[in-house]
Amino acid sequence: MKNLLLRTFTWWNSQTFGTQLWTWLYGEFVGEDEFGNRYFRAKGGKVDKTLGFERRWVVYAGYAEPSTIPPSWHGWMHHTVDTPPTAESYQPRAWQKPHRPNLTGTAGALRPPGSTLAQGRRPKATGDYKAWTP
Repeated sequence: MKNLLLRTFTWWNSQTFGTQLWTWLYGEFVGEDEFGNRYFRAKGGKVDKTLGFERRWVVYAGYAEPSTIPPSWHGWMHHTVDTPPTAESYQPRAWQKPHRPNLTGTAGALRPPGSTLAQGRRPKATGDYKAWTP
């Protein structure tokens, strides 16, 4: 019952009933990433007349957080590459870092020295600053 209510009234918990119906009617499963996110496209790779390109979407595993899309799938989702990572032997580049969740607004958010939210007092200004005077 709880799952039914969440799918009916919220969009941030996995998928809504409308998205589930749309996926069932018009979607074609493409693959799944290491986080459990499932990727779909229009059946047969059909080009959407209103968009001018193939429609692609993701159904998130749990909370809808776009930063959980790994680099391998990001390129496919944004039409940078035409081949999904499941259709090729994708190897991450040396410069690609592993996923870190977006911590903005949480206790784990970055708070550099000088931030009003950082612990302790703000450091004193160094001698390289001169106040502007008209």
